[in-house]
Amino acid sequence: MTILITGASRGIGAGLAAHYMSLGEEVIGTGRSVAAQVQLDVTHPASHTEMAETLGDRAIDMLVCNAGVYLDKGDDLETGYGADLWAQSFATNVTGVFLSIQALLPHLRRAKAAKIAIISSQMASHTRAPGGSYVYRASKAAALNLGRNLATDLKPEGIAVGIYHPGWVQTDMGGDTAEITTDEAVRGLADRFSALNIETTGCFETWDGRAHAY
Repeated sequence: MTILITGASRGIGAGLAAHYMSLGEEVIGTGRSVAAQVQLDVTHPASHTEMAETLGDRAIDMLVCNAGVYLDKGDDLETGYGADLWAQSFATNVTGVFLSIQALLPHLRRAKAAKIAIISSQMASHTRAPGGSYVYRASKAAALNLGRNLATDLKPEGIAVGIYHPGWVQTDMGGDTAEITTDEAVRGLADRFSALNIETTGCFETWDGRAHAY
């Protein structure tokens, strides 16, 4: 199986890459750094084109859209949430996801029963509204909506799409006081990805297997 993971240079992405490599799977990890296996800035359309060209006619069995940012953490309503944060966050967390999928569709179509996993967040759900983090919440909600609609459009082609809350994870984004380790999140997500199929396409699930309200 060939798996492409965006944002694979650190955190959950790096953990997923290491996990699948330990199982003997072929992993293609992307990152913005020139040191990345495949260089990709998800906010730049030309970068997606270059990535797709680099892959040639290879088939991709699973695409994990993991690259994301949380830029408005701690902002206050009166003075925070500047327009630049909205633009940057949506460029990465929403447009970047769509462009990754769009660029790699030919590669996914070459695989048998390909899968797309979108890392969103429980903060995308309308059932969780404690206030704050407006930019991040809105961008992850948009990613959830994107995944749900892609699931509908790609189902006739046999490509399954799942959307996932990875947990509150001890990464640079989640912080040291987060609830679970990267290893726990990776194991749980890998199980969710394995269970994803065309019958469950469009699912929104937590890392530990619970269906999440939209």
